[in-house]
Amino acid sequence: MQLLGAGLGLKPEHYTDACACVADGLWFEVHPENYMVGGGPRLDWLEAVGARHPLSLHGVSLSLAADCAPDETHLQRLKALAERVRPALISEHLAWSSWRGNYHPDLLPFPRTTAALRRIAANIERTQEMLGQRIAIENPSHYLRFDQHQWDEIDFLAELSQRTGCGLLLDVNNVQVSAHNLSFDAAAYLRRFPAAPIMEIHLAGHSRDDASSLLIDTHDAPVDAAVWALYRQLIERIGPRPTLIERDDQLPAFETLMAERTRAQQVLDEMRAWQ
Repeated sequence: MQLLGAGLGLKPEHYTDACACVADGLWFEVHPENYMVGGGPRLDWLEAVGARHPLSLHGVSLSLAADCAPDETHLQRLKALAERVRPALISEHLAWSSWRGNYHPDLLPFPRTTAALRRIAANIERTQEMLGQRIAIENPSHYLRFDQHQWDEIDFLAELSQRTGCGLLLDVNNVQVSAHNLSFDAAAYLRRFPAAPIMEIHLAGHSRDDASSLLIDTHDAPVDAAVWALYRQLIERIGPRPTLIERDDQLPAFETLMAERTRAQQVLDEMRAWQ
């Protein structure tokens, strides 16, 4: 398989452009929940893109931080999709989104306790065993403080990786959003983040809520200048890693997204040239 460089989140509006696009290192990421079916045109399109470019599955509903194991039926369907499209990467969020069979439309936070660490580690191990593949866990965006935290977030993620062998997906926009909302130094956070487990990086846009002054991880705007600056500093420290441009709303033309993708690819290429 080709070396993964900078990729794009794949949306149905861009299937034709994605299939026709030729760019070194290009790959595409999708939410598997949209494709966990037995057949149909959308799955056919995904397979057509996958025949031309590497794919990544970025889940939003395994609910690894819930107080129970991942839904067995959901895992079986995810496994079937992975066996069908053979993704280069599979990832999930450090969050919970379901409880007692009810799914919520948000990736919800949780107190980082030792009990939660044990529970999430068990859920990650169950998922990796089912898939027969290492997965990456994404750092979340934060909007409020929890007094119940027993673990620093970076230490928590590093411990999860050490206990389970999972990788980490470092979302730089999430760091910027959380740093603004909780008043910490985003650059210092990234300098502390362990380099070795990082399997993938996400870049995205955000918006500001004028009433609260919170930054919201909306994925509906171009990557912010501050996020680009943090990304370059990160790559200079850890070296090139597969990097995704995320855009989930207010979709521009495919060429506009490719321009952002090219910017990320240039950072990766510059670092490879220096090595």
